[in-house]
Amino acid sequence: MSHPFEHLLSPMTIRNTTFKNRMCVAPMGAGYGNRQGPHGEYMDSAIEYMVERAKGGFGMFYVGSIYPDYKVDPCDPASHFMLHKVDFKKMALRMTERASAYDMKMIQQLSFGTGRNNPGQYSCSALPVFGKPDMTSRALTVDQIKQKIDCMVEGAALMKESGFYGVEMHAMHWGYLLDQFAMSITNHREDEYGGCLENRMRIAKELVRGIKQVCGDDFLVGMRLGLKSYIRDFNNSDLTGEHEAGRTLDESIQIARMLEDYGYDMLSVDVGVYESFYHACPPSHMPLGNVIDLAAEVKKNVTIPVLCGSRMNDPYITEQAIADGKIDGAVLGRPSLADPHYVKKLEMGKPEKIRPCIGCLVGCMDKILNGQFMACAVNPILLKESQYGCTPALKSKRVAVIGGGIAGMEAARIAKMRGHDVTIYEKRNRLGGLLHAAGAPSFKKETLQLMEWYIGEVNELKIPVVYNTVMDAETLKSMPAENAPEIVILAMGSGSLMPSSIQGIDHPKCVSFIDAHENKDLHKDDQKIVVVGGGLVGCETALDFAMDGKQVTIVEFAPEILSAGKQPPIMIRQMMPELLAKYNVTCMTGHQIVAVNDQGAVISPVAGGSDIQLDADRVIIAIGRKRAKSFADELYGSGMEVYTVGDMDQVGNVYTCVTAAYEVARRI
Repeated sequence: MSHPFEHLLSPMTIRNTTFKNRMCVAPMGAGYGNRQGPHGEYMDSAIEYMVERAKGGFGMFYVGSIYPDYKVDPCDPASHFMLHKVDFKKMALRMTERASAYDMKMIQQLSFGTGRNNPGQYSCSALPVFGKPDMTSRALTVDQIKQKIDCMVEGAALMKESGFYGVEMHAMHWGYLLDQFAMSITNHREDEYGGCLENRMRIAKELVRGIKQVCGDDFLVGMRLGLKSYIRDFNNSDLTGEHEAGRTLDESIQIARMLEDYGYDMLSVDVGVYESFYHACPPSHMPLGNVIDLAAEVKKNVTIPVLCGSRMNDPYITEQAIADGKIDGAVLGRPSLADPHYVKKLEMGKPEKIRPCIGCLVGCMDKILNGQFMACAVNPILLKESQYGCTPALKSKRVAVIGGGIAGMEAARIAKMRGHDVTIYEKRNRLGGLLHAAGAPSFKKETLQLMEWYIGEVNELKIPVVYNTVMDAETLKSMPAENAPEIVILAMGSGSLMPSSIQGIDHPKCVSFIDAHENKDLHKDDQKIVVVGGGLVGCETALDFAMDGKQVTIVEFAPEILSAGKQPPIMIRQMMPELLAKYNVTCMTGHQIVAVNDQGAVISPVAGGSDIQLDADRVIIAIGRKRAKSFADELYGSGMEVYTVGDMDQVGNVYTCVTAAYEVARRI
């Protein structure tokens, strides 16, 4: 009988190099955070991160971008790896040698530069800097371009000496410097590197031919290629791509043919630029496999392999795409962060064991963009593989976990894996807590998959769950000594904030966002919906009902949606307003809820003015959550160790719940 992932796990040969399967770890640039030592070399923590993915079965690893240019763009000579080649090579050889033990082959990404994406960097032309409209990038001279090309070729030679099987050019995607040279909207030059497409592609040609001349034909050279930009203009994205002002698919096909003619061995494709970051690094609101059909059009026109990235979370979708000849392989970024053993679990025939990436962007890209180390909402040991793992406890103890939401399940899972005797007490008749509501929208199905993953882990570990039980301090203290817990972890979560100051808050038309999601079928006949709260939860709630064909209005106190409190990642801030507009959601910012009545909702302008009556069949309150009441202090003096995790510490999200629960459970 054939394996359900026989195409995905089949070998792939590029020139004279054979990769054991078609699953690749995506390059994630500065995402490795602490990877560089004092001389730009890879540190042990970064090596452990990469080797863990090798152990997890990936056939190829695109190591994120490094910058060989030490002549033109600003650099620190004391730490630039090209000026300390011996140190870089020592650590890189250690890394590539260890990866080879698992037959994972590594491709190092070399960056030509970020251009206008970052302040202070050179671009092809004088262009507005992304996110800094008052700043203009400097244009490279021809001599500077030649120097940068020489640095790239020199860097490729070092990578060959360091055990890499090839290099990938960073990048004709996401609006980076090679992208800026290739696109007419950004390239305004009048010399041999500007004007017609052939001139705009000249650097790409000179790079591959220079590298092949120095490193030989069998040293692989790839290009990271964006197939559409999804922009209307600078600093103006385009949700559907119907008003494309950047790169079109037709031009991408032409570029792909040119790259093959120049000598490139493979293409790794995706979409988007910084202006349309939600296409480049999409949140869960973007459909899975969103680039596959675009990649298929490119594959029809070239003979070199086309590897596809962006929302490649679903192995069944990927398997079918390869089987249908649409793509040659998958490039996984965030899913490889969430579960480094993704491929190994496919090999074992246990895809349900893959811990899913939920597309939240909170731990990974948001932290990187805010100058922090990369993290993962569902994988707390990311980039800490060697020092933050789950080790056996010195003494097994009885542990009571109060609450079966995500924090409770993570705490119970880790405590059980460490050898403790764990019991979960859950007040409802099911595990999952708020994940049921959070995963209810059609665009949040990965959240439900995460919930099912946790429930599967609890069942596999044979952790007893006592359902329909409300625990309190007296019940715990009255347990027989031989059964009483030695450790209590309170993980009772949070509930909807329903202020009594709102007149009619208990009106039958008024429900919390949790009730609205969990009991959606009860409201299927409602046509006019008012959502109070324009934060992420409110916007997602509004979008969910609007996608069902409802007439939805958001009422938000602040002047803009998604502006109050901690803002979501930039990709969501870019995408959500466009999605709400697409589904005709009315946003009444600068207004507050006054009352709920038989007619609907009464709102008032924050700046002053007359009340407004909004007709509504349902008024959904989504203005926040409040922590469950803790009884930790009532257990003081009982001889039990007591900890609180998840929303009981601070109302947060999947990342804060999982991170805190893991931290506590790994040390008890």
